Amino acid sequence: MTSDTRPDEDGAVAPPGRQRTLGDRVALRGDLRAALPDATAAVVVTALVFAFLWARMESGESDTVAVMPFMDDPGTYWMYLLSQAFGWSGLLWAWGTVMLGLLLSGPRPTRLPVSRQVLERWHRTTSLTTMALMFAHALMFAAELVRYETKVAWAERLWVAFADTFVPGWYDSGTGKIAIPLGQGALYLAIPLGLLFYVRHRIGANTWRRLHRFVIVVYVLSVWHTLLYGTNVWYGEWPRTLLWLLQLPVAVLLLLRLLRPARRAERLGPPGGRGGAARPGWWVRAAGRVVVGAVVVGLVIVVVSGRDGGRDRPTHPPATAPHAQETD
Repeated sequence: MTSDTRPDEDGAVAPPGRQRTLGDRVALRGDLRAALPDATAAVVVTALVFAFLWARMESGESDTVAVMPFMDDPGTYWMYLLSQAFGWSGLLWAWGTVMLGLLLSGPRPTRLPVSRQVLERWHRTTSLTTMALMFAHALMFAAELVRYETKVAWAERLWVAFADTFVPGWYDSGTGKIAIPLGQGALYLAIPLGLLFYVRHRIGANTWRRLHRFVIVVYVLSVWHTLLYGTNVWYGEWPRTLLWLLQLPVAVLLLLRLLRPARRAERLGPPGGRGGAARPGWWVRAAGRVVVGAVVVGLVIVVVSGRDGGRDRPTHPPATAPHAQETD
């Protein structure tokens, strides 16, 4: 989830005497060390979210309990709450790293609070933290399933939990039939796309740049997964509207990045003209700009109208478990 430009990769001529050397490569080990403060902050945020969710469940105000009333005991379902907490902090970090990436790869701001090199380092470290949070979210969900499947032997409990969590299409209950594969897709795309940055000198900057554009797909899948399966934003109330609202700056920055890309080679120009893209590529890029513009308009309509796809809060909440226990 790193930015798709570097200071000498935006179409400009490198300063005289500057040559890219082995020392210019960014090492994963160094970024892992640099990510420690960021990861520590993520753990603190996760702990605060966990405490908040625990308190709401104890008080009877939890939307999770409203969706699944049998989960009214935080002491029993603490692993599920921790999975939720990792999920929310992971989505927050994903939002931050995508915003940094779009800021770095779009129109160059005239003033930045810190140097571009610092922003790039933050972008890389938040990307690594995001991947760790996403994996922790999935791992705690699997741990809760292991605890839940009490009617079968340990080996089968581990397999069921692993398959339901990590095998696409295996989970077969309710909204999870769609939502969980979306989350799995986000996780399985995020890890290779994020780590490819550290081997870009082997695959080539152009290949890496083309692949890296799919990072926005990771973010879209993550938000979609949350809107479908996040019980805390299940109902059409202000938390869900706020989640939609947070997507507006992402969409606006993405539109600006498409309209005014930092690299001259990505600018639209006249179709088929000198310096412009070939006609098929030109139409694809133009269509992308139109689609993202429509997304911006759609987000504004959703936020203003309040029609955000949320469910109505039922008078009599359901009492069924989200996943039937396995039996021998």
